[in-house]
Amino acid sequence: MDAELKDNLMGALEQVIDPELGIDIVNIGLVYDVDLDEDGLCTVTMTLTTMGCPLAGVLTDQVRVAMSDIPEVKDTKVDLVWTPAWTKDRMSRYAKIALGIR
Repeated sequence: MDAELKDNLMGALEQVIDPELGIDIVNIGLVYDVDLDEDGLCTVTMTLTTMGCPLAGVLTDQVRVAMSDIPEVKDTKVDLVWTPAWTKDRMSRYAKIALGIR
């Protein structure tokens, strides 16, 4: 997968907003990787801020919808992982400023 396509995929994921925080999942640092195979299967490897997050289903559905806007993507698999664990250090500068975190 070329860098431009990966940028497009990450850009689509920036449209997925965490309803609790009001910031997209990329800037929060929830997305660990995105990959697209030759058959058009997009695999999004991501985590959640907490293991028992009640929004897991909502966020994974929104990821699938966001990826469906990319012509190269035929299907999307969301791989929720818990290692490495999410910490606020994964957040972008933008997210930290928006949430008042130093």
